[in-house]
Amino acid sequence: MKLAILAALSLSLALSVSAIAQDDKDKGGDKSPMPSPNPAFFKAQESVTQGTANGVSYSAHAGTLIVHPKDWDDAAEPKGDKKDEQPIAEMFYVAYFKNGADPLKRPVTFLYNGGPGSSTVWLHMGAFGPRRVVTPDDAHAPAAPYNVVDNNESLLDASDLVFVDAPGTGFSRISGKDKEKAFYGVDPDAYAFTQFISEFLAKYGRWNSPKYLFGESYGTPRSAVVANELATERNIDLNGIILLSQILNFDMSADGPEFNPGVDLPYQIALPTYAATAWYHHKLPPNAPKDFPTLIRNVESFAMGEYALALQRGSDLGPNWRKDIIAKLHMFTGLPDWYINKANLRIDGGEFEKNLEGANDITVGRLDTRFTGPTLDPLSKEADYDPQSAAISSAYTSAFNDYVRKVLKFGDERDYKPEAPLYRFWDFAHKPPGLERALRGSTNVMPDLANAMKYNPNLKILLTGGYFDLATPYYEGVYEMHHLPIPPSLQKNISYHYYQSGHMVYAHQQSLKELHDAVAGFIGGTNNVH
Repeated sequence: MKLAILAALSLSLALSVSAIAQDDKDKGGDKSPMPSPNPAFFKAQESVTQGTANGVSYSAHAGTLIVHPKDWDDAAEPKGDKKDEQPIAEMFYVAYFKNGADPLKRPVTFLYNGGPGSSTVWLHMGAFGPRRVVTPDDAHAPAAPYNVVDNNESLLDASDLVFVDAPGTGFSRISGKDKEKAFYGVDPDAYAFTQFISEFLAKYGRWNSPKYLFGESYGTPRSAVVANELATERNIDLNGIILLSQILNFDMSADGPEFNPGVDLPYQIALPTYAATAWYHHKLPPNAPKDFPTLIRNVESFAMGEYALALQRGSDLGPNWRKDIIAKLHMFTGLPDWYINKANLRIDGGEFEKNLEGANDITVGRLDTRFTGPTLDPLSKEADYDPQSAAISSAYTSAFNDYVRKVLKFGDERDYKPEAPLYRFWDFAHKPPGLERALRGSTNVMPDLANAMKYNPNLKILLTGGYFDLATPYYEGVYEMHHLPIPPSLQKNISYHYYQSGHMVYAHQQSLKELHDAVAGFIGGTNNVH
């Protein structure tokens, strides 16, 4: 967070224009490239402390590992001044190990947020770390001091945990010639995480432990690529992957679909989230279903049925059919008929956020539509910022900066970057399995996850998300999973859990408990420990 970066999700050259503009509004501040540290200061290091969380006595290892880009050859490493020109990354992590546990029977889970450009402060301080910052359920958190408590929902009862900051975020740094090209992109980022995981397994002797990935937001496409690389390039099979707030095919994003005319899926996939949001804010008309599960089922059916057929007709849609679709969209979204008609039946995420409560000059959240805030520009077409990001970012950042230095004893005289403007350099081109070169255009890593599942037919997937998430609408994940190019028999390896929360499911206390129980149960049922 500002999770506008975590969920920035630029789609293609055209869609990136909209997403980047939104991020600039949300974040402000210096967008210049980060200074390049002297690689002589890069070294593997760690600080070890002790603690207890959720009934588990643990050792906490806060440290860094050194990773190199894919074409780096340690046998031909240049010497002298040339050495400083080679791109290099120092990746920061915090690992929590249960004291006295047998590594052969103790799972280890690698967790990371997304962005691209986000550190993992959010999952660390909001979800599964031993300490958790408490924020209001759907309102702006008061300024410091923030309430940090022992986390009864820490996942340490089920697995050892490794929270990892992507290169250029948190305490992770990059340096060397063409450093951005070496680490900022779909494929180089995934390679850095793949190398980090291999080094970590070697450093701590965890090669034979049950292994899991937990990625949130952009962390979900990262997990798809990393899982495939681990299996096919490094012979490392995973027991499972947990995907929170998924986006694998960026053509489906609700951000800026108007720049990709002819592709109407984003409008269909976002519609159930619009309905859930209107239900939450009591904006649905009297003829709409009152029961939440009934509402969601009806909207999903309409979105993929009547609505899909109407959008496919384009300009051939007849006036009577158009009038009927407008009436149903009004029933499911609460938006005025005239606005739906003027939008040509197609409302993107930013427009919905701005206009649901528009008459009151109130903007609803993007990451979590339960949140609202004053509209910055009443005359704007779409939302100017994300109220949830504004509401909780200070609490998470302040709490972690205090915790990492005072409790974990790491980071003095270092600047922690909760997010960084990596989208300025990010290369969304991706080389899917089986192709000789990267594809240009919108990123789609569905083939990578499918390939990983076929390469390892025992790999299990847990898909989780929030009904009130417009950054990565929950139904997008469902649609993607149902369209993975895998044999029908492998669909049984995928399970689903959704919650009445937003992008950061864990920001809602009851949903955090439910999320913990689902993930712990998933790990317990797939770790092959008897």
